[in-house]
Amino acid sequence: MKKIKEVAKSVEMTTSIVDEEDGLIVLLGKTVLIQCLNYNYTGKLVGVNTNDIKLEDAKVVFETGPYTSPNMKNAEFTHKKVAFIRTSAIESYWEVG
Repeated sequence: MKKIKEVAKSVEMTTSIVDEEDGLIVLLGKTVLIQCLNYNYTGKLVGVNTNDIKLEDAKVVFETGPYTSPNMKNAEFTHKKVAFIRTSAIESYWEVG
């Protein structure tokens, strides 16, 4: 029986860090659409850290309608004034309007 030789390969990863002029921080105080793994959310972005974002007047978006419209076709307010969303669940985001 032949022995199988295992070879470990070293892989170099390039890390790109978003500047403070980019990313969610630039959108603080603005109304945003956050597209996540399971749901979409909209609201005023009032907080950002490594793990979470904080939306005021948050709504769960069930149907956006045209992206060119500042209003969501079908969105409902959450049961609280603010909502926290894990950054690990965010796929994309942008300013609405």
